[in-house]
Amino acid sequence: MTREGPPAAVGMAIEAVDTPALLVDLDAFEHNLSRLAGAAAAAHVRLRPHAKTHKCAEVARRQVALGAVGICCQKVSEAEAMVEGGVRDVLVSNEIVDPPKLSRLARLATRATLSVCADDAGVVDALNAAAGEHAVTIDVLVEIDAGGDRCGVDPGEPALRLAGHIASKSHLRFRGLQAYQGRAQHIRVASERAGAARAAAGAAGRTRDLLARHGIACGVITGGGTGTWPQDAASGVYTELQAGSYIFMDADYRANRTADGGDYSEFRQSLFIYTQVMSAPGRHYVIVDAGLKAVGVDEGMPVVDGLAGIPYVRPSDEHGMLDVRSNPGVLRLGAKLRLVPGHCDPTVNLHEWLVAVRGDRVEAVWPVVARGVGR
Repeated sequence: MTREGPPAAVGMAIEAVDTPALLVDLDAFEHNLSRLAGAAAAAHVRLRPHAKTHKCAEVARRQVALGAVGICCQKVSEAEAMVEGGVRDVLVSNEIVDPPKLSRLARLATRATLSVCADDAGVVDALNAAAGEHAVTIDVLVEIDAGGDRCGVDPGEPALRLAGHIASKSHLRFRGLQAYQGRAQHIRVASERAGAARAAAGAAGRTRDLLARHGIACGVITGGGTGTWPQDAASGVYTELQAGSYIFMDADYRANRTADGGDYSEFRQSLFIYTQVMSAPGRHYVIVDAGLKAVGVDEGMPVVDGLAGIPYVRPSDEHGMLDVRSNPGVLRLGAKLRLVPGHCDPTVNLHEWLVAVRGDRVEAVWPVVARGVGR
């Protein structure tokens, strides 16, 4: 079976792009890249963006070109794809347990600067053995539970014990702390979101100080995200920011409020699902060709861009329904439109290509090299 090619070609008019497709508005995208790169530099913190958002080596290279020290990945397969794509500094900001995956990590460390997180002493032992087999030294960060109630040892003494265990290994090097508070990113009220960010930084800072009292240097404290980056950058604790969604944005992040109650508009919406009306049966709805296989709905339905009062409802595998009762004639059969995804990360993972557009023309087509479930 022949694999499908990209849905667009360079120079093509947007109207000719095949649907469903992922569009990246380059003007908005480049604004977002520059905005956080400049803010991180001004705050004297390093930027290590999360590649799970875009899974695209071209995007990662652009982030590094603007000053990012490297990128984060969640899976070994993502890290492999990024290194193959030319990225030379990768943090796997997750726990890797399976021995074959640990061996792949160690092998990858022969080609790039690689670091990984841990929250278990037994896994540290297995990672040290894998590193020894490949004659490499791997940097390891202790992941602490900074309030997200997910992975990580408790801050304080448990983190100290694990850091000491890492430091005792012949093929590992204790590098610092992973302190990501994922829940904080989507707290809607600005003051509550900032409070959660401060609590995470406080837990990381106290753990850093405890390590120092025991003679263990903590060179890196990495974490933070798109929703809390101003507090993270100003905390005096984080040395790296791991924001990912800022390059694209989505409807869920748009629901966050600023301190004055306004829209969270620090970054511009640059990612859209391009779709077409495939059925207009003349009732209270029209059907577009972007369903569950084209857009992630885990954080809510996509939003129709530029058409207020036309909700996207009841998706199925290949169909998305738009309720047009407020404006029955606005969308006719064959009409093409843009949707703002509810959650950008899983939406990108459904597509093989990013179609980069400027104005009304396709400027580039980028492969999503790390898409899929990964391992």
